[in-house]
Amino acid sequence: MRILLVEDDDRIRNDVARALEAAGYVVDGEADGEEAWFLGDTETYGAAILDLGLPGMDGLAVLKRWRDTGRSFPILVLTARGTWSERVEGIDAGADDYLPKPFRMEELIARLRAIIRRSGGMANSIISIGEADLDTRQMRLSIRGVPVNLSPQEYRLVAYLMLNKGRVVAQQELAEHLQSAHFERESNAVEVLVGRVRRKLPVALIETRRGFGYIVEDSGAAS
Repeated sequence: MRILLVEDDDRIRNDVARALEAAGYVVDGEADGEEAWFLGDTETYGAAILDLGLPGMDGLAVLKRWRDTGRSFPILVLTARGTWSERVEGIDAGADDYLPKPFRMEELIARLRAIIRRSGGMANSIISIGEADLDTRQMRLSIRGVPVNLSPQEYRLVAYLMLNKGRVVAQQELAEHLQSAHFERESNAVEVLVGRVRRKLPVALIETRRGFGYIVEDSGAAS
C-alpha cells in the first residue's frame, strides 16, 4: 500500500520512511505543505502521515483542504504539538489518529495499520477470506494454514486486494499502490505480477474482471 509521509525534519522523515518500507509499504516522502497538499489531492494513497508544523502550508490547513475536497484516505497526524486543544482541532479537521513526538516507531506503524483497517471496516490484523489468511502485522499470507512465500511486491499486491475485498481494483490503481510516484510504471507490470502470485497459490484467490481489473471476492468469512 502506498503511503504519503509529510514531515519537514529530514532525519525523522528518512527514519520513518525506512521503517514503513520495512513494514511492507510504498512511501512517497514530502517536506513542504503546498507540495504535500498537491500530491494528496492528485495521487492515490492508502493513508497519509502528516506533520502539522510544515513550511509552505501548515499541516492543519493541508488536512482541512484534503477533507474539504473529498479526499477520504485515513490520516495519522504526527507532530510535536502536544496540547489537548490542538489534538482536538486535528481530529475535528478530519484526522483519524494523533501521535505526538517523540514516539516509538513500533507504535507509529501499529497506529497506521489500525487506521487503515478501520477505513476498510476491519477489526483486527488478520484478514480471512475463504482458505486464505493475511496477517498484516507479520506481513504473511497463509493458505489452509500453510505460509506462502511471497516477495515484498507480491505481498503488497495481495494485501491491497484483500484489504479491498469485494471491490474490483483497476490495474492503474494497483500500479499506483505498488510503486512510488518517483518510479516509471510499466504498462503490463501488474498483469505480470498477478500471474506470478497466481502460480504460487494453491487456490484461485484473485479473479480477473476483464476490462475492469482484479478482485478478491468477499466470501463472508472476512474479519
